[in-house]
Amino acid sequence: MLKLQTKTALVTGGSKGIGAGIALELAAAGAAVVVNYSSDTNGADAVVREIVANGGQAIAIQGDVSNSSDVRRMLEQATNAFGSLDILVNNAGVYKAMPISDITETEFHREININLLGLLLTIRESLKHFREAGGSIINIGSAASRSLPAEYSIYAASKSGLDAITGVLAKELAPRRIRVNSVNPGATLSEGTKEAGLYGVDSDFEKSLVRMTPLGRIGKPLDIARVVVFLASEESSWLTGEIIHATGGL
Repeated sequence: MLKLQTKTALVTGGSKGIGAGIALELAAAGAAVVVNYSSDTNGADAVVREIVANGGQAIAIQGDVSNSSDVRRMLEQATNAFGSLDILVNNAGVYKAMPISDITETEFHREININLLGLLLTIRESLKHFREAGGSIINIGSAASRSLPAEYSIYAASKSGLDAITGVLAKELAPRRIRVNSVNPGATLSEGTKEAGLYGVDSDFEKSLVRMTPLGRIGKPLDIARVVVFLASEESSWLTGEIIHATGGL
């Protein structure tokens, strides 16, 4: 039996990269998957088509996680389609390398609103839709909250905040049997990191990271998705408040 059969999952920011990988792997484990996206309609539709082509259930729902009315509509549409929620993956996030001399209020609010406020709004609204039996919330953080890379002060701060929220809500939601954990990826190849010139472009930066990574390569979305499926399943029923660093040992 598939470990997530009869379960419903919502993945925010699921149209590409790590989010798409998570949506595909949750579906492969038997879950019905809601693929949330902000603007990439084509990417979300492609993920849904792949899931359906492989015999799974999925729909795409547009919504800005930093907008409370969008979040409310998204959760209502999700449960109208598949029933109560069992798994929430808060993957939506943004980042930009920016030295302190260049930081703007606009960039600060963009990253904090999506990476932190969006997380809180989505979790708050999801609580109306989880089953009485509880469920699993999985936040996608970042190794940046521990490595603190130069020129990522806003991003690192937002992901450090996500670590804190994970611990707080693990305690707060335990009476409802909702587990809250975080997966913090390290260097992971995705459309976004490739476009930013970080990985997948044979750069000196990428080569240096590979040299420093004990497992000797850049991560893939599937590497993160498999950890998420574990946290979504009953195999991790004794885990809450955990921050799992999926970094290849970096």
